[in-house]
Amino acid sequence: MDLDVRRRLREVEEEIVSRAPEHDIDPTTDRVRALLEVLGDPQRTYPVVHITGTNGKTSTARMIERLLLELGLRTGRFTSPHLHDIRERIVLSGELVEARRFVEAYHEIAPLLALVEQRSLEAGTGRLSFFEVLVAMGYAIFADAPVDVAVVEVGMGGVWDATNVADGAVAVITPIALDHERYLGSEVEDIAGEKSGIIKPGAIVVSAAQEIGAAEVLRQRAEQVGASIAWDVTEGIAGGEGSTGLGGLAVLARDVAIGGQVLTLRGLAGDYPDLFLPLHGEHQAHNALLALAAVEALVGGGEQPLDLEVVRAAFAAVESPGRLEIVRRSPTVLVDAAHNPAGIASLVAALADSFVFARTVGVFACMADKDVEGMLELLEPVFDEIVITRTTSMRAMEPERLGALAREYFGDHRVHVVRDLPDALDRAAELADDGGVGGGVVATGSVFTAGEVRMLLGKS
Repeated sequence: MDLDVRRRLREVEEEIVSRAPEHDIDPTTDRVRALLEVLGDPQRTYPVVHITGTNGKTSTARMIERLLLELGLRTGRFTSPHLHDIRERIVLSGELVEARRFVEAYHEIAPLLALVEQRSLEAGTGRLSFFEVLVAMGYAIFADAPVDVAVVEVGMGGVWDATNVADGAVAVITPIALDHERYLGSEVEDIAGEKSGIIKPGAIVVSAAQEIGAAEVLRQRAEQVGASIAWDVTEGIAGGEGSTGLGGLAVLARDVAIGGQVLTLRGLAGDYPDLFLPLHGEHQAHNALLALAAVEALVGGGEQPLDLEVVRAAFAAVESPGRLEIVRRSPTVLVDAAHNPAGIASLVAALADSFVFARTVGVFACMADKDVEGMLELLEPVFDEIVITRTTSMRAMEPERLGALAREYFGDHRVHVVRDLPDALDRAAELADDGGVGGGVVATGSVFTAGEVRMLLGKS
């Protein structure tokens, strides 16, 4: 990237970031729909795999993308948030959209964006947000490429999420749990109702095992719009019985392996043995199952099995940065973007499943609006000591307040408050080494935590 392009990219990013942030939600799709209409509705020029849920969306999106690429298709992937570079959100065939194209796309839509916003301001509905602008850019870039299929992750919820102006031929729903209660509701059924909004008429739905209430909400939505659901029934959990039209999916076998795990999966159209997945944790096996079924649904209506060697090659090439990722050795440093109790529960299970440390030290920084106590309670049995810090995010909880909460669970002697993240990481490494060889550091609590630790250790 030459200096001029870098400068122009920075200017465009600053203009986009100056808008309302993605966590400041105005629950409507009217503004982004109006912009896309004047752009010619680019989101309707290719099939879409639409992904919602509470955790696991980005990993699942990456797996779907990898399978489609291995099948020889040109893909667009839209995910959020990003770890380091805003262009991580808009990916063409596995590569970040070029900086020059990102800048051009923004300037192409800018006059129409101004027109739509003028009308919106006159109507009293305000400007488009940071996230809405990026959604419009992503859909436009995908149409211009052009792509054969877009893999799109919601930002939050489903019904009023800006991405929901597209109609997914396949809807993927990862496990639903409590998060963003301010916008989505305080009951899992309420959250499921919001997320069910991505289920469109005639779609094929691929869902993780869900709590009974959430499963019933999804089933009712599918029946209302004539969609078919396939459920992950590995554990015989809610959703498998009385399904709408499709059989059950399952992780038939799973073995921990060096660098990941080996899986046998039952998809919509067949069984797929001996798949190496270079990601850790049982939750990633179930994400892989959803990804496999989604691609079966898209390319063959769920009736034609995929070529086994294609599936093996695709899963072996999957990467998911910031998701239980090793970013340093001696001591081992892991980063994980878990930012709610459900995500932390998956992290805790994966650590027990795939890692053995003589001493485990946590580096924890999170957003002030999250269920901090729920996360700390789950982490307490896992971390021998915890280093409390903060990221550069304006939403980060102050370390002193976070440290006081941590002491309620860990006690005074196991909690260390270090305000600056680089110093906190150094302190955690020292504590991990105190136990001799085999100590480990786990940095978690938010996507910002994972991204900034990656950057500090040269992984950006």
